Amino acid sequence: MRLEKAGETEFPVHELIKKRWSPRAFADRPVESQKIGSLLEAARWAASCFNEQPWHFIIATRENPAEYERLLNCLVESNRAWAKRAPVLLLSVARLTFPEGGKPNRHAYHDVGLAVSQLVLQATAMGLVVHQMAGFSLEKARETYRIPDGYDPIAAIAIGYQGDPAILSDRLRERELGNRSRMALETFAFAGEWGRPWAG
Repeated sequence: MRLEKAGETEFPVHELIKKRWSPRAFADRPVESQKIGSLLEAARWAASCFNEQPWHFIIATRENPAEYERLLNCLVESNRAWAKRAPVLLLSVARLTFPEGGKPNRHAYHDVGLAVSQLVLQATAMGLVVHQMAGFSLEKARETYRIPDGYDPIAAIAIGYQGDPAILSDRLRERELGNRSRMALETFAFAGEWGRPWAG
């Protein structure tokens, strides 16, 4: 069962943006290496401050059970319960300083987000689904992967083909089948001064 949950937009946007959402049900089907490569290539070509490209990704697939378990065990228990079915897990990491001179790069998180956004849209174009998670242990990720100082783990990411919501718990299935929603434009798009809605 594939759910199509296109967003209802106030203005026209690309179909990939409308189609993208974050399922928790994953099919028992591996993601081809070529497709994983395409996802990373999409991330690689994101824009970044001074073209510093401060993103890094740690990748684990179910084809390598030991490595997969290492990354899975960095997730909080509530996320492990459903993410364990995803054939691919990623951990995004930001380099927090500019390599030349070592000054802080306050745009690093923004740039990693841009890279992941391109990865997500590429996944959507290829028939894959992606669910990003804040729920993981930074300390465990640092320890497991020996992430050095000056680098921050940002998010855990589950990738695969969409599965049947019936495999989820009752609570998660209800969320999976629920409607998508977003805040109205006037709540965040301002013009002239803070809080004055952009009128178009």
